[in-house]
Amino acid sequence: MKILAIDTSNQPLAVALYANGQVLAHRETNQSRNHSLQLLPLIVEMMQTVGWQPAELDRIVVAQGPGSYTGVRIGVTTAKTLATTLNIELVGVSSLMTLAANIDNPKVLVVPIFDARNDNLYSAVYQDGQVIWPDKHTNINDLIAFLTTTSGAIRIIGEYEGFAERLATIFGSRVSFGKDDENRPQGARLAQIGSNMVPILSPHLFVPNYLRVSQAEADWQAAHPNEIGQNYVEEVN
Repeated sequence: MKILAIDTSNQPLAVALYANGQVLAHRETNQSRNHSLQLLPLIVEMMQTVGWQPAELDRIVVAQGPGSYTGVRIGVTTAKTLATTLNIELVGVSSLMTLAANIDNPKVLVVPIFDARNDNLYSAVYQDGQVIWPDKHTNINDLIAFLTTTSGAIRIIGEYEGFAERLATIFGSRVSFGKDDENRPQGARLAQIGSNMVPILSPHLFVPNYLRVSQAEADWQAAHPNEIGQNYVEEVN
C-alpha cells in the first residue's frame, strides 16, 4: 500500500511517503510560512524523488485537527481533493495523537499541547498509544486538575512554553518537557498510524475536527441565539 501523509494543522508542516511498512521520504518544516503555497510543490517534489505517480497512491492520511483553523482546512481540503480525484482511501488522524506518537515510552503519560491563547489549549493525555484523556479544547487548569488524579512520569510536548512554569511548579520531578523534534509532528509517524486505521466510507463526508467553533461562528450564534444548530452555509445561501 502506497500512502501519502499530510499534516498542516499547526505551524509545522509534515509530509511523508510510506509503503509496505517503510517510510520512503519525509519532510518536516517549522517555518511560519503559508502552507497553502508549500504543500503541493513539496508533495510533487517528494513523489518525483521516489518515482511515484499520483495514480499509484492507495491512501491519503491527513491530520484532521485540532489546531489552526486555516492549517487544518488546508490539509483536509487537499486530502479530500486528492482522495476524491484519484478515487482512493482517506484516513483522518488526530493531530494531537500524531504529536504524542513522538514519545515511544509506554510508562510515560504523554501530554501533547497546542497553545490556543489566553490560558486555553488543545490537549489530550496518551499512554502507550492509548487515549487516557480525550482530545479537548480546554483550559490549563482543567488539564492540571486531570493530571493530579494520575501517577507516574509526565512528558509535555508541543507548544507548552506558556504553561511550563505552572506545570513544573505543581508536578515537580514528575514532569519533563519535550526537546527539539519531539515538539513537532512527524509525517512518518502520521503515516504509520494511518496505515493501521480503517478509511472513511466517503471522502465527501470527511470533516475537520476543530474541537471548537470559530470566532465568527461564536459571534453569529451570539447574535442569533434561537438559531443555534442551524446549517450556517445553507442559511447564507
